[in-house]
Amino acid sequence: MNRPNQRVVYLNGDFVPESEARIPFRDRGVKFGDAAFDTTRTFGHDIFRLREHLERFYRSLRYLRIDPKLTIDEFIEVTEQVVERNLPLIGEDDDYWVTQRVTRGIDPADRTAWPGWDGPTVIVECLPLPLAARAEFYRDGLEVITPSVRRVAPDMVSPRAKTHNYLNLVLGDLEVTAQNENAIAILLDENGNLSEGKGSNIFIFTDGAIHTPKERYVLPGVSRAVVRELAGKLGIPYEETDIDLFDAYNAEESFISSTSFCVCPVQTINGNVMPSSVPGPVTQRIIDAYVEYVGFDWYAQYLGKLPS
Repeated sequence: MNRPNQRVVYLNGDFVPESEARIPFRDRGVKFGDAAFDTTRTFGHDIFRLREHLERFYRSLRYLRIDPKLTIDEFIEVTEQVVERNLPLIGEDDDYWVTQRVTRGIDPADRTAWPGWDGPTVIVECLPLPLAARAEFYRDGLEVITPSVRRVAPDMVSPRAKTHNYLNLVLGDLEVTAQNENAIAILLDENGNLSEGKGSNIFIFTDGAIHTPKERYVLPGVSRAVVRELAGKLGIPYEETDIDLFDAYNAEESFISSTSFCVCPVQTINGNVMPSSVPGPVTQRIIDAYVEYVGFDWYAQYLGKLPS
């Protein structure tokens, strides 16, 4: 049943209400996590760096050898339509996550029950950002915990591909939220250095420079690239390097970047409190520059959701 005020999703050529968007339970994305996705967000209802996100998306698809049967330009058109159709459902001071997903579809042997499903499964959808739920993190800082679960080694599966197989990161999240429901997990790599979280990159500021884990061990986030660019413009040295827990515990400041968080200060790492204020002075400079860069005050947007 088509319910009013229901978001619309694009599924294999059609725009349908979310409750009517159905895929076969034998889809390889469901069975094996055999799929790729990418996510951006809107700022003031405008999609941020859509083409750049889609270019990264296509690199993940090539790594998985999945042909989406759509060009990047076609994905841009579809994505813009999905956002436009769903904007009436959110307020002027709210924004969306915007996500593209492509699975390998279903195996030939499974197609007897779905004779028309003979290619990839293509989905474009959006979801309101949890601005109110995250607002306190910008005031107080994030609590980061490194779980016992380690990041999958890059020699096994490249972390640079954004795939549906997030079980490694999910297990890390489950372990951390069982200890502290408000904390986020940043996994260590096989060598005991910081890697990344479920959709977030981490940075520390120490010895006059911003440091972040090497690209070999993390998904190179678009927001991570923005931080690197802004650091250069601000004259702040920036380095990709191994960061062990000794380095993290002795950092002057720390923050994460992600599509939805943009830049968010870190208060503690495994209970070790950052010595600077929250946000620290360097983190604040990056936040201010990021706000100017995108032409929208997302920092005030988050803080504006704090309870009065």
